[in-house]
Amino acid sequence: MTDRSPLPGVPGTSDDGDECCTDGQCTCGGQASEPKAIADGGMKSANVDENGSLGDVQFTEPAAEGTSQDIENGDSPDHRVGVPDGVDLDTPGYSIRSEMNDIEEPDDKTWFMELDTAVIDDGRCIQCGTCVASCPSDSIGIGDDGLPELVKMCTGCSLCWDFCPRGGLRYERQWKITGGEDNVKGAGDPITEFSAKVEEEWRENAQDGGVVSSVLIHLLEDGEIDGALIATEGEDEAWKAESFLATTPEEVIENAGSFYNQTMALGNLDLDQWEHKLPDKDPEDLSLAMVGTPCEIEGIRALQDFSWEYGSQDGGARAVDYTIALMCTKNFNYERLIGEQLEEKRGISPEEIGKFDILHGNMYIYDHDGEKMLEEDIENFHDAALKGCDECADFTGFTSDITVGSVGSSDDYSSVIIRTEQGLDAWEHTEADLDYHDLEDRSAIGGLQSWDKKKAFNSLERPFDPDAPRFIEYTEHAENYGTVLNPHEADH
Repeated sequence: MTDRSPLPGVPGTSDDGDECCTDGQCTCGGQASEPKAIADGGMKSANVDENGSLGDVQFTEPAAEGTSQDIENGDSPDHRVGVPDGVDLDTPGYSIRSEMNDIEEPDDKTWFMELDTAVIDDGRCIQCGTCVASCPSDSIGIGDDGLPELVKMCTGCSLCWDFCPRGGLRYERQWKITGGEDNVKGAGDPITEFSAKVEEEWRENAQDGGVVSSVLIHLLEDGEIDGALIATEGEDEAWKAESFLATTPEEVIENAGSFYNQTMALGNLDLDQWEHKLPDKDPEDLSLAMVGTPCEIEGIRALQDFSWEYGSQDGGARAVDYTIALMCTKNFNYERLIGEQLEEKRGISPEEIGKFDILHGNMYIYDHDGEKMLEEDIENFHDAALKGCDECADFTGFTSDITVGSVGSSDDYSSVIIRTEQGLDAWEHTEADLDYHDLEDRSAIGGLQSWDKKKAFNSLERPFDPDAPRFIEYTEHAENYGTVLNPHEADH
């Protein structure tokens, strides 16, 4: 039996045709007549009959032309339409939020906008990707310019700020947390040190002694790791580095050598993008090695010290079991180094370059036949360097398992510093196939480390203090660097 009662307050008629609903009172089971206002303040839909069936849809025509903006040609909807003549309407800025609700924001809430203002827009980003890896809501991506950018709503969790080595992460405190009290002096407090080189034929394409590639190959062959996050040359632009997960010795050898621009390595720890290359294991059972600059190793070490989840990057961040730092005094912006300094000013096309090297304070460039194309003081390329590198005092990668570089060893040898038991384990898998002896010149490494610290002390606007808290509040940073407070509340 169908309930034929009219809606409350809607006049109706009984089955015999008599009106039975008056003044909103109904005493029969009749049907409603013409729709009037109903109790919830609405009206009976013009498109639905009394049985709830959809009829012909009726659209309301615009009251007048010009009430919306045509943006098909890329124009921005930046003005109001249909405003009466003589009426001036100001669109309020973002700061109206605080005027509308009178609710104060918690002091400890920091947004991506702060990181963007203080680090990225200020040209201090070192393109390590730690902010991308730390975001639990996957709100930060990598833009076409290789810099972090917001890709969806920021939740204000503060993590991108906290873990940025040029923002909230006091990187010198991380040295002591990772390596102990003596890890801030000279070249650190390593377990042991060597000068080493690979003797296999493939080494000619590697950097210096080829030790990094050899370590990764042996870890892969011995089943210690499932893959190694390294750099490869991008398909579209010569000598532009991109992150790459090598899962075979052949892939490691094919990508041997150094690039002098960053890959946003920590922004590429999402295991889904490497799923086709990894074994069918639970993420917590995977093991990876990561090769990176000291700042990248500082970032992954800090992330791993905390148990909260980092969105899609979490599995990759937890899977990194071996870290290899490359000795580094500075890195470069790809466009400024390759495009401006080399191609435009010196006439060297990136397609002509076979190998890069930085030794003894000089930049060396060779063609594909091994002929030297350039030997020039590295200081001449200062304008192409990342500004944030000037603030780094970590030439030797204090927080890594192994440090590898050329300083301190003769040509064709790599200097190797073993810092942790994990690094010693990796070395023991590798040493049988290496030609190695005691480190030739430790003082050269210590001297360059001291120079790097002095440069950083001159560039840092904040105190260098290994005993201070690991995280720097944005307000403290703003006080030291003169950065605007609460940029997300400013009109823009």
